[in-house]
Amino acid sequence: MADYKFDTLSLHAGQSPDARFGSRAVPIHQTTSYVFDSTEHAAALFNMEVGGHIYSRLTNPTVAVLEQRLAALDGGVAAIATASGMSALFVTVLALCSAGDHIVSSSQMYGANINLFEHTLKRYGIETSFVPPNDPTAIAEAIRPNTKMVFGEVIGNPGMDIMDVPAVAKITQAAGIPLVIDATFNTPWMVKPIELGANVVIHSLTKWMGGHGIALGGAVIDGGNFDWGQNDKFPMLTTPHFGYQGAILWEEFGPAALSVRIRTEGMMNVGPCMSPQNAFYILQGLETLGLRMEKHMSNTVAMLEFLVGHEQIAWVKHPSLPDHPDHDTAMRLMPKGQGSIIACGIKGGRDAGRAFIESVQLASHLANVGDAKTLVIHPGSTTHSHLTSEAMASAGLTDDLIRISVGLEDQKDIIDDFKQALRTAGKLTSTQAKGSGA
Repeated sequence: MADYKFDTLSLHAGQSPDARFGSRAVPIHQTTSYVFDSTEHAAALFNMEVGGHIYSRLTNPTVAVLEQRLAALDGGVAAIATASGMSALFVTVLALCSAGDHIVSSSQMYGANINLFEHTLKRYGIETSFVPPNDPTAIAEAIRPNTKMVFGEVIGNPGMDIMDVPAVAKITQAAGIPLVIDATFNTPWMVKPIELGANVVIHSLTKWMGGHGIALGGAVIDGGNFDWGQNDKFPMLTTPHFGYQGAILWEEFGPAALSVRIRTEGMMNVGPCMSPQNAFYILQGLETLGLRMEKHMSNTVAMLEFLVGHEQIAWVKHPSLPDHPDHDTAMRLMPKGQGSIIACGIKGGRDAGRAFIESVQLASHLANVGDAKTLVIHPGSTTHSHLTSEAMASAGLTDDLIRISVGLEDQKDIIDDFKQALRTAGKLTSTQAKGSGA
């Protein structure tokens, strides 16, 4: 498209009004497959000689609009929409790594990501070294000759440690390997990792990008800024493809070679495709992404003002706070806002935290973030409960940590709900103190 701004791209990128009926909204193409014009046309599609649709596991017109919009918002050359954020990460690893390869990953991130790297991929001969995301020196030292990618989250989940993407990008560029960034917690409204030197961006579209909590989805954004032919580390892109008449994807598709590999292997052979209905739902969310993120940020500021110094709160962690260890990095990379997730500890530990969570009336207790509604959870007993005590410590998880995903409700209503829930937690703490003779 023309050089449109973010909010305009959120509404228009990837779509023109339907040519046949003039529909302004994106039509839902709820179909599995597509009629070929002829046998020659079918063969040309399968050989990637012409564009078009074959089967909705590979491409679908509704999903294609979403993919083009996502690529435009993040500044990539192409995007692949998947059934979930986890499947987006998996097909990326599948395209870059084989048995005997190595990954350097952040140690402080979503529990399922850790599980994938530490356990699932290990079964298939892919080893991972976990290092602090905010220590570029440790990342550089962990890279080996067989390392095929460095992976991290801009804002770690749930500890909110910040990866200095430009600093790490210099390291991966020197090593001749791609930097893969999970940008779920920031969205391209806050920061575009590709502009900072990242090569691939992963999103769980289920979160802020959709924003409504009604559709699962993920995406891989191909930055198109990595030279896959600079070394012999990526033969899957620089040697004849096992299908498609032995095409060499780097020669045939240039900057978009990785996205083609993901579509022709990950989507074809594993099949984590997004449904057209979910693509439609997520497109509706994208249309208001900028407006929603502004409200998320202003509500988060109000919540931080309420929580910091509250008599029932032991500590608060958010990148915007001056005492956050990565505060300067966060402000430099994300001046528009530093995310709407708050981590805090309630005095009285796990029992007080449980009392707080069970006492909220407006906020919802569930395993999601980035919803329009305010959400709370205790990660140590839920989303990260499968981790060992060592892994929890490495991930920055303490027993009293409560994760808050600040929603779009009126600020006063959210704060009033937290006030009454904290009073309940405070009564428990007071009772425990009296019982112990303190």
